[in-house]
Amino acid sequence: MTQPIQPQQNQLQIKADDKILQGVYSNAMQVQHSKEEFVIDFMNLFPPAGTLNARVIVSPGHLKRMIAALAENLAKYEGNFGKIDTAQEPAEIGFAAK
Repeated sequence: MTQPIQPQQNQLQIKADDKILQGVYSNAMQVQHSKEEFVIDFMNLFPPAGTLNARVIVSPGHLKRMIAALAENLAKYEGNFGKIDTAQEPAEIGFAAK
């Protein structure tokens, strides 16, 4: 009996150094966009200073897939642990990026 041909799965190995794997904390985010890309800045704001921890630049199509993945995972989280209350938007902090 012949076996059906299985599609070959491509595996991509991702390399990351320990510093990247540790992650960084972010308590603020800023989004900017042009027609071609979205720029997402993740920051840690602790007055009187703040730090830009990461800048992620993605295409509009990829951003839409990211939002769908986040929504799916948020729904799974709330299904397991209960509804999350939306945090209030923080008051204006009063300093600008340099």
